[in-house]
Amino acid sequence: MAKQNKDVKEKIEQLQLFEQKTQALLMQKQNFQSQLLELENALNELENNSGQVYKIIGNIMVASEKNKLKEDLNSKTDILALRIKNLEKQENKIKEEATQLQTEVMDELKKDGQ
Repeated sequence: MAKQNKDVKEKIEQLQLFEQKTQALLMQKQNFQSQLLELENALNELENNSGQVYKIIGNIMVASEKNKLKEDLNSKTDILALRIKNLEKQENKIKEEATQLQTEVMDELKKDGQ
């Protein structure tokens, strides 16, 4: 019985770690989504602009070719979308593991209660 309690306690600690990992992933995902939104807004502005375009490099703005800048922004958009997709896969995997572990904990607690 003491071993069961120890196992249950360890599994509960694992569930807490899963929760922390999930929170960290959600924060990263939110950050990437924010960056993606900024890039999409920049692409929209680029489409609507018919004049000279500039690219910010560090603390300065440098004149740039519209097509080259658009290509760069699209590339960054693709990379962020891929990162978000990867984070979602990790999040789903952690959720599955947490659900399975939670089921095990509940089953063990029911056994102890009988």
